[in-house]
Amino acid sequence: METRSNHVLVGSVVLILLTVMLLFLVWILRWGTATDKEYDIFFKQSVDGLAKGSGVAFSGVVSGQVKEIALWKPDPSLVRVRISVIPDTPILIGTTASLQGSFTGTSTVQLDGAVKGAPPIACPVENPLSECPNGVPTIPTKPGGLGALLSSAPQLLERISTLTERLSDMLSDKNQQSIQGILANTNRLSAALADRGPEIAATLAETRVAIQKAGVAAQQIGNLADTTNGVLSNDVRPVMANLNKTIASAQHSAETLDAAIGDARPGLQAFSKQTVPEVGQLVHDLRQMSMALTSVAEKVDRGGAGALIGQSKLPDYKPGKGQ
Repeated sequence: METRSNHVLVGSVVLILLTVMLLFLVWILRWGTATDKEYDIFFKQSVDGLAKGSGVAFSGVVSGQVKEIALWKPDPSLVRVRISVIPDTPILIGTTASLQGSFTGTSTVQLDGAVKGAPPIACPVENPLSECPNGVPTIPTKPGGLGALLSSAPQLLERISTLTERLSDMLSDKNQQSIQGILANTNRLSAALADRGPEIAATLAETRVAIQKAGVAAQQIGNLADTTNGVLSNDVRPVMANLNKTIASAQHSAETLDAAIGDARPGLQAFSKQTVPEVGQLVHDLRQMSMALTSVAEKVDRGGAGALIGQSKLPDYKPGKGQ
């Protein structure tokens, strides 16, 4: 009985010690993870190959691990990846995150781009939900090299397939015949140009001569323009000056004549109102006097001077023989 009781006692002590050690290990682990810093990363690309527990490296140095991967409910096109890194990791303003894939299928989160002297990424005091929607700071992303290439591989293959189909349509039998015809026409045109080589050379030579003559003609036109400018400057300008003087004199004379007419206007008005009616009356009297003198002259012609003194006598009556 004593041996059995000793075994029970020893077993109980061992179990107590194991329980204490387990509790101590859990406390140590919790204390270690409590000091890690957590960040959220929102990827807009596929996170294929990334899983919970995947590594997080800063400039190639392992600094933490992935704790959670989930779709972002407000925007299903985004994947939220929460990471935890050791406190000494320099997550500063300017740090970016990217997916680093591999041909084995596993992916890791790569952090880089820290700037010396920059402040750490943290939630703002005012309106923290704008940059920390889940209570932890957010690290911006940038396209990863191989990861982005692998994620875009299906689209790339689809585009290559579409391009191949279009090239196949372009190189159909009908189009090949058309291309052959174009090449044949090009060969004939090249041969015709080769045969016309001397004529083309002569034409080019004539064109060169024509261009030279055009240059000489242009120079002569320029000289003629210079001469014309000289003539205008030396001959026409003095004539224009004299013409301007003449016009000024004529204008002055016209102004003087206008003044004289203005001065003579009252006399002309008086002449037209008084003298002209008197002259009209005089002409009327002269016309009547002329008519009277004409009548007297006719009487003198018919009856002599006596006609002016008395009346004309009637002729004596003489009875005829028959009475």
